[in-house]
Amino acid sequence: MPLYTAADTSKTVKLERYNSYLRKIHSSKIINASSKLLFRATLLVALLLVLVFAVNYPPLSFSSSSDNHRLHRRSFLSTGIFSSSSLGGGAAWEKRVRLSSAPRRPNGFSVLVTGAAGFVGSHCSIALKKRGDGVLGLDNFNDYYDPSLKRARQNLLEKHQVFIVEGDLNDGPLLTKLFDVVPFTHVLHLAAQAGVRYAMKNPQSYVRSNIAGFVNLLEVAKTANPQPAIVWASASSVYGLNTENPFSEEHRTDQPASLYAATKKAGEEIAHTYNHIYGLSLTGLRFFTVYGPWGRPDMAYFFFTKDILQGKSIDIYQTQDDKEVARDFTYIDDIVKGCVGALDTAEKSTGSGGKKKGPAQLRVYNLGNTSPVPVGKLVGILEGLLGTKAKKHVIKMPRNGDVPYTHANVSLAYRDFGYKPATDLAAGLRKFVKWYVGYYGIHPRVKREISSRPEDSA
Repeated sequence: MPLYTAADTSKTVKLERYNSYLRKIHSSKIINASSKLLFRATLLVALLLVLVFAVNYPPLSFSSSSDNHRLHRRSFLSTGIFSSSSLGGGAAWEKRVRLSSAPRRPNGFSVLVTGAAGFVGSHCSIALKKRGDGVLGLDNFNDYYDPSLKRARQNLLEKHQVFIVEGDLNDGPLLTKLFDVVPFTHVLHLAAQAGVRYAMKNPQSYVRSNIAGFVNLLEVAKTANPQPAIVWASASSVYGLNTENPFSEEHRTDQPASLYAATKKAGEEIAHTYNHIYGLSLTGLRFFTVYGPWGRPDMAYFFFTKDILQGKSIDIYQTQDDKEVARDFTYIDDIVKGCVGALDTAEKSTGSGGKKKGPAQLRVYNLGNTSPVPVGKLVGILEGLLGTKAKKHVIKMPRNGDVPYTHANVSLAYRDFGYKPATDLAAGLRKFVKWYVGYYGIHPRVKREISSRPEDSA
């Protein structure tokens, strides 16, 4: 007798089919749930990566005049995330660093020049290299002004076998790496956020570069073995509201008129501290309105030249009591001689491994031209060189931190390393304009005007 009837068999088959169908549905739900979970996890990770990337690598597609672009770019550079310390390492990179830093003359220096793609930095680097010193540059190529000019200076330095490491002063690992690779005898610290007016738009950039960056450099230098002697750029702006003339190193510098001046004064106090505690040899140089070929586009003589040639009006400042603004304009070659003289007379640091072993040299000097010139006279010289009358707009000097008058007493620098400026403003501006029209490809008529005029005696 059969255990199951036909009807029972049919029911059993249907039941098994139904159970199989339920198992498939359940399995599909599990798979779909897993897929959804995996998709959500992947999406979350992707969003986190985008967030991290956005914070550490802000967009660089703003216009060059955007303050946000400048601030973001400098913040990005100061992190050091994609600096030379992580991208530029390796045997080939170290070989370039050593080769550039190696002196070619007996007892020659090995000098780290910060801000080497800048105006003063590029000129000093070439002068040191020409006389046989080893020179390694460091620059972050920020866009405070057109970076293409800095790249052009970099190309010029390459022709003189000076290698520039692209990196930021606030990148501690990069600086440490450079000091590990090269036993620098000297540092010429010229990297800084310059300009009085820009401090009102982006004050953080001055603190980050002129204070934090300087401290970071000193922190690395203090532990180096041997410790280098350091010559660094202060500024005539530290005299601030001082009314004694000419400005002497003995005058008050505790009344800065701008944030830029305050950061440079802070640098002088920081230098004193590191000299006192760690035995670093430090020399501060107070530059007075440096001008010349390859100069900074944010300086008055530079944009006056540009605007006069383009037929634009230029603002000529007067003081609140209707007096002419005057500056102690100093030609770049004279500044270079002062920087080299300070390096040559800098004594060795006395510390080792971050510990002071004895008193170390601490100095500060004015480097100026000793001959203040009214800005109106500067414009008149440019008009003659360019063969074009300027459209002048005389206005009161805004309260933005600029001072109405500067005049350098350089007797101390003359006594200690023979500093003696030799270029007057007319001769210096002729050399600048000749470079300017060549670099920017100005109309041949302007070139003829310049070449037809005899050189002024220096």
